[in-house]
Order: sequence, then C-alpha cells, then structure tokens
Amino acid sequence: MSSAVRATTATATAATTAMSGAGSFVRFKSEFLGIASLPKPRSRGNARARVKFVPASTTRASASTSGGGGGGGGGGDRGSDRKKATMKKTKVSEAPAQQPQPQPQPQQQQQQQQQVSIVDPVGLGRRSRQIFDEVWRKFSGLGQISRTSLADGDDDAALLLREFAIPAAQSTTVLVVGATSRIGRILVRKLMLRGYSVKALVRKPDQLPPDALPRSVEVVAGDVGDPSSLKAAVQGCQKIIYCATARSAITGDLFRVDYRGVYNLTKALQDYNNRLAQLRAGRSSKSKLLLAKFKSPESLQGWQVRRGTYFQDVLTSKYDAGMEAKFEFTETGQAVFSGYVFTRGGYVELSKKLSLPVDRTLDGYDGLVLSVGGNGRSYVLILEAGPSADTTQSKLYFARISTKIGFCRVRVPFSSFRPVKPDDPPLDPFLVHTLTIRFEPRRQRPIEGPSGATQDLRSFKLILEYIKALPTGQETDFVLVSCTGLGVEPSRREQVLKAKRAGEDSLRRSGLGYTIIRPGPLMEEPGGQRALIFDQGNRISQGISCADVADICVKALHDSTARNKSFDVCHEYVAEQGRELYELVAHLPDKANNYLTPALSVLEKNT
Repeated sequence: MSSAVRATTATATAATTAMSGAGSFVRFKSEFLGIASLPKPRSRGNARARVKFVPASTTRASASTSGGGGGGGGGGDRGSDRKKATMKKTKVSEAPAQQPQPQPQPQQQQQQQQQVSIVDPVGLGRRSRQIFDEVWRKFSGLGQISRTSLADGDDDAALLLREFAIPAAQSTTVLVVGATSRIGRILVRKLMLRGYSVKALVRKPDQLPPDALPRSVEVVAGDVGDPSSLKAAVQGCQKIIYCATARSAITGDLFRVDYRGVYNLTKALQDYNNRLAQLRAGRSSKSKLLLAKFKSPESLQGWQVRRGTYFQDVLTSKYDAGMEAKFEFTETGQAVFSGYVFTRGGYVELSKKLSLPVDRTLDGYDGLVLSVGGNGRSYVLILEAGPSADTTQSKLYFARISTKIGFCRVRVPFSSFRPVKPDDPPLDPFLVHTLTIRFEPRRQRPIEGPSGATQDLRSFKLILEYIKALPTGQETDFVLVSCTGLGVEPSRREQVLKAKRAGEDSLRRSGLGYTIIRPGPLMEEPGGQRALIFDQGNRISQGISCADVADICVKALHDSTARNKSFDVCHEYVAEQGRELYELVAHLPDKANNYLTPALSVLEKNT
C-alpha cells in the first residue's frame, strides 16, 4: 500500500473517529435533555444532525428496549458492537483503495460544531442571557433619557417609546403626589414611557436618593398639608394622580394627608384653572356655575314656599295637625328652610325660577352640587324642563338626595333625574328653567339625635349655603388611589377608612372630573400576569399588584368611561362555595387593547 493511500486512510479514520466522538457527545446531551436523536441519514455528504423533542418517558422506554432486548445480554451487545466496529474498519480500510474519500470541508466542520453548541445547554443559557441583558439595558435606560436627546439619540429607544406612546400625552403634564411610594415609583416610569411630562411633589427633595426618580422628572418641593406650597406644584399641570398615604396611624397625620391633602390639591388646581381663564378674558371650563348663593336676606327673593298632598284622605285629615313650612334668613346669617308635615300624603317644597347668564345653559354641565346642613333628612330635588314661554308644556324630573346631621355637600348628576311620567323623554338640561326642593315624611330613615333620642321624622330643617352646576368633560382631571381597608391592621382600619372616605368626598364635591381607585392589598409582583376584577360595593377580598394599579391610573387619564367613577379592583379569584359572585367579570390586561373601557362602562357614576 502506498504512502498516499496510508495517509488518506489515516485521515479518513481520524475523521470517522471525530464524527463518532461528536455523535457520542450529541447523544449524551440528547439523553441529558430528554431528546431522542433520529437515525443518521445514509448520505455521507449531509453531516447535519436532526433531532426532535419527545417526553422523557419515551426516551427511557426506547433506551430500555434497545439495551435489554436479549434478556440481560449486556455482554452480547458488546460482542455485537465489536463485530460492527471490525466490519466498519474493514470497509473504511478497503474504501480508499478503490476511491479516495475527500477530507471534511471546513463548512461541514463548522456546522457540526454549531450543532453541538446548539444542543449544549450552557451555550444556550449564555446566549439567552446576553440577549436579555442587551434588551434590559435599553429598556432600563429609557427612564434616564431626556426629551432633547431622544430626537437625535438611540433609534431603538425611540422606536420602543413610540410603541407605548399615547397621542394625547405629548401635550399633558401630570403631577404625581407620592412618587416615591410603592405605586408611585412604577407610575412615574409608566407615564414617562408613554410620553407624558411628569412632575413629582416631594416634601424634602434634598433628602431624596439620587436614583429614586428618573432625571427627566421635575421634582417640586411642597407639602400637601400646606396650601401655599402647592401653587408652584400645579403650575402647568393638566392632571393630578394622588397615590400618597400617611406613614403613621396618628389621626392628625391621616387627616392631613388623606383628607386635607386631597382638598388642598383640588382647590389649588381649580384656582390655577381660574387664573388661566382670567388671562384669556373668559371662564374656566372646569369652573362651577353659581345658581344660588344664600348670604343675605336679598338672596331669598324669588323663592316660594308651597304646600300640597299626593292624595286626600278625608277621614284622617280631621285628626292631623296639618303642615307648615317657612324660609327665612336668621340672625346667625343662615338661610333656613324648616317646618313639619303631619298630614298624611302631604309635602312642602321650596321653588324658584332659575335666571342663568345670557351665554350659559345647563346642557354644558354635568349636574348640580348643593352645600347644605340640617338634621339629616332626605329630600326630593325636582327640575322642571320645557319652553319657558309656555310652562303648560313643561315636564317634571326628580332625584332623591340624602343629607347628614351637620353640613355636607350633595352631588346630583343630571343623569340621575327620572321623569315623573314614565312616558316622558329623558331630561334635557338645556330646557331646565325651575328648581324645586321638596320634603315629604315618607321614606325617611330614623336618625338618633345628639342625646340619643330618636327624632320626629315629620319635622325638618335645611340650611342652604349655595347651589352650583358642575362642569362637564370627557376626561378625568384627578385620579385618587384610595383603599378598601383589606390588609390594614384591624386596630387602625376604622381611622384609615374614615380619613380616606373624607378625602374621596372632598374630591367629588370639587367639580373636577375624578376617578377613585380602591385596590385590594398591594403585592410586589409583575403586572399584567393575572386577570382583574372591577366592582362597586366593597365585595372584593383579594390583593393586586402595584404595577397593575399604576397601569389603571395611566389608562384612566384619557378614558371617558373612567370620569366621575369610584370602583374597587383586585386580581381574579374563585369565590368560596355558597358565596359566588357571578356578576364579577374578569378582564385581562393587554397593552394592545384597553381593558379599562369595557370594565368601567357597566359601573355607575358619581357613587
């Protein structure tokens, strides 16, 4: 045999050995990962291995079948392997004598090495980690990108921002109160990712850690308990998201943050809108319209006191003491509507024909707000709508309101008025010309007086301060993150809820478009992983991710269905047997679809 033939034979033998070694390595990795390799193709030119994923049980079954077919003949298998190896060596040694085999090409060796590296789990893990680190570096750097550098900076970051951006966000500045809280720190970054200009109200900016907020966030020093420090904070802001909460259970701290803080910020935003309107020589679209203000005896002019009955009972009227009512301006400077109704089916009412400015009609407003006081009776508010020239064609619409002992503000949307006659069309605020407040003894709830004695439900006292029309709008101006009370220590739950509810009431009375979110117990976990349940009525019992609450706040800013609504939200759960809540519908969070609109469209407003 010539030397050339020997060299060719040696080279082929080495190549065969390398191929068998690579095949052993692939076979080992396949068994380790639960992968069964297919039989090698007969064509020697194709060196690419083909693999498929099968269950581990199938792999073990095939291994046991091939290894134990002879009933424990391990030695027999080794003997057959020696015979096969001898036959292969003989064929390999004979093949070069007839026709020299070409050496493996570098491309084939590269494919073999690449195939081995693909099956290698260490290589897969290293490569996936590199890809993840690169994506995360670009994503995390978005919070530090300034608006000026974004135009001529990283194209990938700009593309990612355009994917999440909201068209209305470019011209909207949002003031975040509680930006360093559990929800606020996520909320700030979500707002920036969508293109909003963000301002953060911080009590002590000099004590803020350098990495607490992104550099493009404008930090404003201020305290929610100090109204004078909030003027600069609301400057240039169109919307406010309030997710701050008191850090202690002290009653004074709770009311300073949860109640007075909300009240001060709503007043500061209203004052800022009014200043802008004065600069434009006009009226702010968020300002309330004054219908009546009772500050002097002259303000009572035009109001009429009337008496009437729903039906006449001749027999019982002989034993009734009748009814009486009066409307007067007292020495203490209060306009008081008081009296009693002992007649069965009787009522008394206070009515006036409205006189609106020439350029104002009630169709541009959302409802009415009354600032009243008294002994906690309920009343019927009646609006008369129709042609003012011919009152015989007018139609009556009513809504029931409840008051508290002491002073309170009652918000009544126009959508809550119902026609007295069922066949009449819905209320058109444009045609309203007369307002009436009626008291009737029926449907009154017993209320204990200060001394504990039950009051006579047939007597009443109503102190009137003002009546205003609430402005209408399509979007929310103020988003408040409250709580349901779940997860709060029982010893301080009542105090916390009292302060939270007081803040909610002050927001509803402000005239701003609001959204009040009451999440369940907050959890530190990724958002968008579980379905959400939106409900009204304090029935939820599960927690929710902080990231999901932050996402709801962002989506509520430009969602018309979220305006003037209060709701509870938590993760989807399976109710206990016998306590199923079939009416609770879960909604899947999705970036592409706005899940908030269908979830809130079925909920009631002004609740």
